[in-house]
Parts: sequence; structure tokens; C-alpha cells
Amino acid sequence: MSIADAIAEAGAKPAGKRPYFLDREIETVLAITMAAVQELSVSRQRVDTLERLLEAKGVLTRAEIEAYAPDPQAAIERAQSTQEYIARVLRIIQQQNEANDAPGDIASEDVAIEIGAGD
Repeated sequence: MSIADAIAEAGAKPAGKRPYFLDREIETVLAITMAAVQELSVSRQRVDTLERLLEAKGVLTRAEIEAYAPDPQAAIERAQSTQEYIARVLRIIQQQNEANDAPGDIASEDVAIEIGAGD
């Protein structure tokens, strides 16, 4: 998968404007933080699983894992993975920019207000 494809996929969103329950800036920072927390949590669990399995089977020790230095191809793959990760974490900013380019979208809270006004 190319970096451009990964960024496009990471930015997929539901139709319509995003509802905000707090200040927009606060929700943006919160969304970025929670995306990073979610990614980190999953990664840490997987790394822990791998290290425990490798050590239990006598394949590698944790010290050997800590001493690993990637070859050039692994470094390239890691760099691409990092770019994809950053795109996922920052997807809310991409979505906000797309929303600014689509002024015809209506936010769900605006629909609720309009429906409620008819009562």
C-alpha cells in the first residue's frame, strides 16, 4: 500500500458534518490524543505478546530485541508505517479540512434543532 493510499484510507469518514459536543479545538486535540492512545495500546499488547512468545520458546531474549538495529529495507518499511500511523492519528484534521471544502453538509445537531423547532 502506498503512503497516499494509506492516508486516503485513514481519512475515510461517515457522510455529513461531524457533531461537536465540546469546543471544536478541544475535541480535535482529544480525538488526536485518543487515536494515539488506541494505536499505542494495541501496539504495546502485540509487542508484549511477541516478546513473551519469543522468550518462552528460547528464540530471542528481550535484551536481543532491545539491541536490534534495522537494515535499510526495514528502515524504509518502518518509515512508511510511521507515515500511515500519523495519518490515522491526525485524520480528524483531514476530515475538518474536507468539511470546510463541502459547505453543503449539514451537521446532525443542526438536523435535531430543525426537527425540534417544528414541535
